[in-house]
Amino acid sequence: MRAAGESTDGRPAGGVRWVLVLSENWTMHSGGTPADLRTMVRWAQEAEDAGIDAVMVSEHVVLGPAAGAAGRMANPRDYAMPGNQDPDMPWPSSLLMLSAMAAVTERVRLAACAVISPLRHPLLLAKDFATLDALSGGRLVVQPTVSWHEEEYAALGVPFRERGARLDEQLEVWDAAWRASATGAPLRHEGRFWSFDDVWVSPGPARSQGPAMWFGGQAMHPALLRRLARHGSGWHPLGRPSEQDRAALAEALAPTGRTPSDLELVGGVRTTFPADDVCGSLPEALEAVPALVADGFTTLCVKPGQYTDDAAGMGAFCRELVRRSEALLA
Repeated sequence: MRAAGESTDGRPAGGVRWVLVLSENWTMHSGGTPADLRTMVRWAQEAEDAGIDAVMVSEHVVLGPAAGAAGRMANPRDYAMPGNQDPDMPWPSSLLMLSAMAAVTERVRLAACAVISPLRHPLLLAKDFATLDALSGGRLVVQPTVSWHEEEYAALGVPFRERGARLDEQLEVWDAAWRASATGAPLRHEGRFWSFDDVWVSPGPARSQGPAMWFGGQAMHPALLRRLARHGSGWHPLGRPSEQDRAALAEALAPTGRTPSDLELVGGVRTTFPADDVCGSLPEALEAVPALVADGFTTLCVKPGQYTDDAAGMGAFCRELVRRSEALLA
């Protein structure tokens, strides 16, 4: 059966895949009570019914006082960024929330974005990612990150300045673990941070290569290029990439036989708030969509809390999003 908003040839609604950001919608609900968490799960169902391609949940494990060191966001509907957050801002466990969403949906992709993976052991995450990917029938997307909040690393006893190297080693462990689980072979690893011999990680993910992996950040740098070339299925830059960034990516991908067009290019739409206590305009924000699609973006993120305070109206918001994007790209 054709999903709502999907074309007969399987293209996404309106020629673009929409990712609904379900974390940090604090003006729609606080995010910190059982009722709020159940509301987020319901939103995933409503997004799927409306033809949204993916739902996204981000995370922090803990926040310290420096979370707001740059000055708290003027409008609480804005995106959480480094240094603009209230330290007691609720961040539910992203993988637990996505597991609940997986149980009540069938098609929508589950994007665990901004997973601060260096805070955990790679085998623990290999098991959690594989289990969620299997539970959802291969719908998991993971965007691992090293993040920015030094106090979070200190609280969990992980050296902040090692975070990039730890992520690189984790990626190798995950890749080896999922390949081993597909054959039933034991896993062995001798690395800078972790070493183990003759262990099995089972069950494996739905796909033998593991969940889809997105990588992104504020700037293109050598580590990001390596991760995209070696492990990436999607590129999620902050803003529009420059021609130099695109050329660097093409060069990094060339030895793999891939080109930048083989990666899912993930962007987003944002609004300008007319005042600090009101929502932005969805129609105005969507005016940027044709140019983004022309620039190569295939997938766009939208945070509903920027445009509505109505927690009960998520389904209507999603349907409006799909309808307007289809009209703009027709």
